[in-house]
Amino acid sequence: MQIHFWGVRGSLPAPQLPSQIRSKISAVLERLTPDDIQSPENRERFLADLPPWLFGTVGGNSPCVTVDSDGDSIVFDAGSGLREYGVEAIRRKPKIEHYHIFFSHFHWDHLQGLPFFNPAYDSGVAVDFYSPMENLETALHGQMASPYFPVHMESMGSKKSFRILTGPVNIGRAKITYKKMNHPGDSYSYKVQEGDRSFIYATDTELSANDFQKTEENTGYFENADLIVLDSQYTLGEAIEKYNWGHSAFSLAVDFAANWGIKQLILFHHDPTYDDRKLLNILQSARWYAERMGIKGIEISLAMEGMELKL
Repeated sequence: MQIHFWGVRGSLPAPQLPSQIRSKISAVLERLTPDDIQSPENRERFLADLPPWLFGTVGGNSPCVTVDSDGDSIVFDAGSGLREYGVEAIRRKPKIEHYHIFFSHFHWDHLQGLPFFNPAYDSGVAVDFYSPMENLETALHGQMASPYFPVHMESMGSKKSFRILTGPVNIGRAKITYKKMNHPGDSYSYKVQEGDRSFIYATDTELSANDFQKTEENTGYFENADLIVLDSQYTLGEAIEKYNWGHSAFSLAVDFAANWGIKQLILFHHDPTYDDRKLLNILQSARWYAERMGIKGIEISLAMEGMELKL
C-alpha cells in the first residue's frame, strides 16, 4: 500500500506568495558563508543543513490523497491536488484505466480539482465515485453546471459511475470501510485494510469525547491502525475559539492517536493562513506535547505535498 499526498491544505488553496519566496531567499542568503560555495560538496552540505521551512514547502493545494493498492488507484477527495495527480497519472506506463474516488464530503475545497482531472476526459478510462451521501451525483454535476464552470460533467468522456455506499467496498486486495465524523453537514472518514495493514483518512473532523470512547464501533474502526491522516488544522486556543467549526487541534490529534494505539499520525488539512514556518513549528509542538505527556510509540509527521509513505 503506497500512500501519496497531492494536496494537504484545508478551506481553499494557499499558493506561496512572491513576498514569502523573497523572504525565504533572503533568509537563506543570510546563512551563507564563503566556505559554503567553495565546492559542490560544500553547497550540497549547506542546502542539507537548511531548516525544512526554508528548503522546500509544505504545499498549497487542497485535499487529495491517493493509495496505490496492488495496481488499483484509490483516491480520497478531489481538492485542487487532484489536478496534480491527474497530470502525473496520464504519464504513467502502463496506463491507469480505472480510478476510484471517495469523497469525505462535498465542501468546495474537496471538489474543486475534479473539473481539472485530465483522466476523467479520456474515453478509455473508468472513474467510479463513492460516498455514503445520497446527493453524490447531484453535488458533482452541480459544481460543474453553469454559471459555476464552463464545461459540464457530461463532457468528461470517461465511463463514470456514482456509487452510494451502504457497506464495505473491496477494490483489489483492499477493503474500504467508512465512519461518519463530527463536521457541519457531516463528513466521512475512510479506512483501508490490506492484509494486516490499515490506513485511516480522517479529514474535516472536530474530535469530541465520543471519538475517544471505547465503544465496539470505535474500537473496531480505530484501534491499532498503522497510520492515520487526521485533521489537525488548529492550535488548542484556536480550536476553542472556533468551537463547532468542524476541525481539530493538533494536541487533540496526538491524544486521539495515543488513545487508540495508532502507530503513525500525519497532521493534515493545514490552515491556509499558516506559512511553512508556522506549520513546521506546529509539528515540533506536537512532538514536544507527546513527549511532555509521556506518550510513546507514535511517529508524528506533517502532511506535505509530494510525500510518499509505504505500509
